[in-house]
Amino acid sequence: MKEEAARAIMLVKAIEEADQQKEVLTDDDRKYASRTARELAHWQAAEARSASTLPDFLQQRAEQLLKRLVARHKAFGAVAHGHSGLWGASWLLPVLALVIGALSERFADRTHVDLLSLPLLGIIAWNALAYAALAVLALLPGRRSGLRRGLANRMGLGGSHVPRRLPHVLAAGVLQFTVEWARLSSRLNLARIARILHFSAAAFAAGAVLSLYVRGIVERYATGWESTFLDAGQVHQLLSLLFAPAVAVFGLQGFTLAEVAGLQDWADARLGNGARWVHLYAASLLLYVVLPRLVLGALATLRAAWLRRHFPLDLEQPYFQQLSAAAGGEPGLLRVLPYSLTVDEARSKGLDAVAQDMLGEQARVRLLPPAAYGSEAPALEAAGGATTAVLFGIAATPEQENHGAFLAALGKGRRLVVLLDQSALAARLDAARLRERVELWREFCILHGAEPKVVDLLAPPTAKEHQA
Repeated sequence: MKEEAARAIMLVKAIEEADQQKEVLTDDDRKYASRTARELAHWQAAEARSASTLPDFLQQRAEQLLKRLVARHKAFGAVAHGHSGLWGASWLLPVLALVIGALSERFADRTHVDLLSLPLLGIIAWNALAYAALAVLALLPGRRSGLRRGLANRMGLGGSHVPRRLPHVLAAGVLQFTVEWARLSSRLNLARIARILHFSAAAFAAGAVLSLYVRGIVERYATGWESTFLDAGQVHQLLSLLFAPAVAVFGLQGFTLAEVAGLQDWADARLGNGARWVHLYAASLLLYVVLPRLVLGALATLRAAWLRRHFPLDLEQPYFQQLSAAAGGEPGLLRVLPYSLTVDEARSKGLDAVAQDMLGEQARVRLLPPAAYGSEAPALEAAGGATTAVLFGIAATPEQENHGAFLAALGKGRRLVVLLDQSALAARLDAARLRERVELWREFCILHGAEPKVVDLLAPPTAKEHQA
């Protein structure tokens, strides 16, 4: 799936989840979008002579709903057509680096150039340190992602701000989207950040080289050096090592020991070694900085382009499974594993209603054998397209050594939903105490990486609607 399609889908998902009372997107809006998207997806599939897929349906549906929201709320257009927070930096930083690199030598004496030029030696040393850091991070992929994810998330939020004058529900959905999208696009943003940094480093070195040659056209370089701690022999060894690749690749002439010793006196700058010094430093910067950074930047560009065309989106979430039936796919399946609970007939019917609310009207429930209190999590077989949910009764108090260990073991390698049944307490506790107990369980589930959903199996949502 392409990045643009995934962004539109996730934006609509966040708005629909925030708009539980259907204030900004009515039932008619959603049904019309689903019907139109199904027809467009089938038509496009027929044109391409392929089968219609859920991603195609989701993209068409999201576009239909976003058009309606933009027509009703003009300020929402900036969000619907937003872009990455890196779009400006992708060209501004390399241009700025080129200018700063061109000015790097201007801070020195304009009539003398040092054989041990600190700005140019600093460019090479900094890039060598950067290459070493990249090599270390490549050996520690887990730490690399942890170190960079925060920066990628913050920069990815740049184009998804919440405009003013939006309805509260719509603003809440946009805010939820910005956080979720920053997390989902972190890998893509990391590739974009790497591309910007590599091209900026190459531009900085290129700017320094251009500055040397442009300045050499209108001024005569007087070359020399001085040092408190290094003698001529040590400086010659350093320059021989530094310029060895440039001498080998381009056949340039290096500095002899006698020339280095003679240039220690600035008065001997008339020997006219300025042009040779410029060629050696320019070739060294090309080999040490410009070419490697361009290669690394090109690799990062290819990676970013691939991720843009193959954006990862988890379509196993209940939201997408619920829409799968509307797209003409298989009905959703909710596997429910009760923990220290017995599900009677009334609550079993409530589970059917919950499954239909989560996964669509044709959703089915598969009730698994209950797990005893304190028991280990069973090994569940993989079921493609099924949503696995653990059923807890919130009358109990969440315990790390039992409930927490159970969730941790069961959630390995799969997305896990927790149904928090409040039916046993709804009639016994007042609203404030019930809300406190619900929040306690919600925080506990989120802490253990599970998605909590509060339900009342004796009064599920569909039953309440029928009573109304």
